[in-house]
Amino acid sequence: MAETVEAVFISGKDGARTSVTAAKGSTILEAARSGAARNRAIALESPCNGSGICHKCEVSVAGRRVLACQYRLEAGTEIVIQDRGADNETLKILAGGSSVEVELKPFITKEFSGGLTGVYGGRPAGGESPEGRLGLEAGDTSGESYGLAVDIGTTTLVLALTDLNTGRVLASESALNPQALYAQDVLGRIRFAVREEGGLGTLHHAFLDALLKLLDALILKSGVPRERVYEMIYSGNTTMLHLACGIDPSSLGRYPYEPALSGGQHLPAEDLRISPFGLIWLPPLVSAWVGADIVSGILAAGLDQRRGVTLFIDIGTNGEMVLARDGALAASSTAAGPAFEGMNISCGMRASRGAVESFSISGGECGFTVIGGGEDSPEAAGICGSGLLDIAGELVKNGVIGKNGRFARPEELALREGELARRLRPLPDAGGKNAFFITDTVYLSQKDIRQIQLAKGAIRCGIEMLLARFGLGAAEVDTVEIAGAFGYHLRESSLLSIGLLPPEFAGKVHFAGNTSLSGAGAFLLNQDFRGRMRDLAGRVEKVELAEDPDFEKNFVRAMGF
Repeated sequence: MAETVEAVFISGKDGARTSVTAAKGSTILEAARSGAARNRAIALESPCNGSGICHKCEVSVAGRRVLACQYRLEAGTEIVIQDRGADNETLKILAGGSSVEVELKPFITKEFSGGLTGVYGGRPAGGESPEGRLGLEAGDTSGESYGLAVDIGTTTLVLALTDLNTGRVLASESALNPQALYAQDVLGRIRFAVREEGGLGTLHHAFLDALLKLLDALILKSGVPRERVYEMIYSGNTTMLHLACGIDPSSLGRYPYEPALSGGQHLPAEDLRISPFGLIWLPPLVSAWVGADIVSGILAAGLDQRRGVTLFIDIGTNGEMVLARDGALAASSTAAGPAFEGMNISCGMRASRGAVESFSISGGECGFTVIGGGEDSPEAAGICGSGLLDIAGELVKNGVIGKNGRFARPEELALREGELARRLRPLPDAGGKNAFFITDTVYLSQKDIRQIQLAKGAIRCGIEMLLARFGLGAAEVDTVEIAGAFGYHLRESSLLSIGLLPPEFAGKVHFAGNTSLSGAGAFLLNQDFRGRMRDLAGRVEKVELAEDPDFEKNFVRAMGF
């Protein structure tokens, strides 16, 4: 029998202790994720999936800071976990997004007759037939009918409670997606669900717990009786929908990458403590890598109704994109990774209090803003995604970072004097390598620039190859829609400066916001959209860029600034 040790995890917030028995020689991270810890609140993040490069799983052992993914347990050990609760409470998560005009025609309708209210699904109110009846309620409850749009992002969850009788959004709530504690990106979550004992159940229940907490907050905020909530629309990428529904995602991680779900279907909502007649509806999927969030985005942006050429890009840990030409659609996806979310970056953090969210250089002088700025402005604690791209864009524009991604030397003519030269200096314990310091403790390193290059190169490569596949040049694109909660906080100038977007897109960029959520809201309010988008999803041309023999060559070229 394998020898075991006891790991005691101590909360840095309240000192709460959680004891776990783990195999001797396992890492602290493995102990935290073990079956023994599965149902306990041990919140350890590891965006790099335990490779030791992100430093986000740092903990304290005997007063010494160590990486949980690298430190091996050889004896009983007490581990103090840094409290990140305050960061998460101030997280800046976007709930709004562009949407089409919606005629009120919800799937859920109600009809009062003979002292009872019938709850119907999929048919207009009126008529004597019980067809489509989901159930009966005592008394007249016809004025109380509500639904939820749910954006299931890789990083965040957002819920919007809507009155189905009026179409009005009553309240919204958001939080981090707790699955990020186990793996930051979709590939990591597929691996965790498939390879870890009980991994699928862990990810599924983590999502359900967070969803129910958000739902409780919405019920408290709005005063809506939870038994009057009848339908929830789950909008997310294909992997997120599998995990949210507790469905094995293993087929998404192996050829031919076929999802076990097709979308465009209802599931029972029996675990969600809403109406006993409650239903979950999943928007249709395009493929394993172009999911319901993009179909919701197509609906919200009206891409199938537009004339001319529109490029729709959802920027996040994945870079999904849709090319619309006079109503004909083609879609693809590239793996951007977690850098744009502030992960795998030395001083990276999510968009919460103290994060540098914007940066500029004017006349050689640097300026920046942090989230939570004002009279009681916090000191800069790190860099979130929007700040990261601003910093990189301004440094490229001012010659501090070269086209190849390398820092200039401070002694070079352009940097011989002034603030930029003073900020570009050796990073302690980095073998003399330079970093650009925003403050004395917040900086951008050469390694960080490499992460930006990989992420932006993936998206730029996808754009170039998708356009080339259909014989289009960048100048022929009429409109560029940047979607996603992260994308909404970006600046066109930064995207152009680092080369994530080609120069021909200048003046054509619009920021559409959280179209996954706003599209889900449109599905909720008008059932006719469901059949239309199901048919459309089946007609979207799927472009697998990674299968193109020129993909690697194009990706390397796209990494340059």
